[in-house]
Amino acid sequence: MLRPGLRELKKQRTRDALLRAALELFTTQGYEQTTVDEIAEAVEVSQRTFFRYFANKEEAALSVQRLAESQFLAALRERPAEESPFEAMNRAVLASWDSIGEAIEAVIPIELHMRTHQMIESTPALLAAHLRQSAELEEQVAQLIAEREGLDVNTDPRPRVAVAAYTGVMRLTGRIWGQGQDVSVEAIRELTVTHLAHIGPALAGNWRNSPTPGARGA
Repeated sequence: MLRPGLRELKKQRTRDALLRAALELFTTQGYEQTTVDEIAEAVEVSQRTFFRYFANKEEAALSVQRLAESQFLAALRERPAEESPFEAMNRAVLASWDSIGEAIEAVIPIELHMRTHQMIESTPALLAAHLRQSAELEEQVAQLIAEREGLDVNTDPRPRVAVAAYTGVMRLTGRIWGQGQDVSVEAIRELTVTHLAHIGPALAGNWRNSPTPGARGA
């Protein structure tokens, strides 16, 4: 009989193997075209075993995205109280990008994670589910920002407004990255830094009378 520690390790290895097989199949032959039976067969387990770890294909497809989101929330909770909301979110997302690679690589290769991101963006059913998941994350972040600032998120709109602006930029960054040729963590991190730096200038001032941020001679 396996000791509890070994039993849990075996379960984690099975889950990771199923997840990797699912994402490999989704990104090579298509999400809609892949069946649970094919995923289970790739790991040499039963369909019943797959459903012990994932409720459905969608949960498997978005699993690593949830891991990335949890890294961001954890980083945001650790930011110093004196930082402004945007500064705290900026530093949290960059800190999470610094550590997310290690967390993801404990489960799947980074390259597979990046291909999965692109696959989600190009699969309507998954993109809709991802947007619902993102809306849940936005509310969690807004609640956290409100707590940091000593505000009631239900009576003060600023936390939700700030988070909506911030996550909108993050979604734009992900979409631009997904359409590019460089699918590395470094590439999306660089895009993130560039686009987040434009939030302030985009929300203030008169664009018509201002040079384009980053333009030569500006």
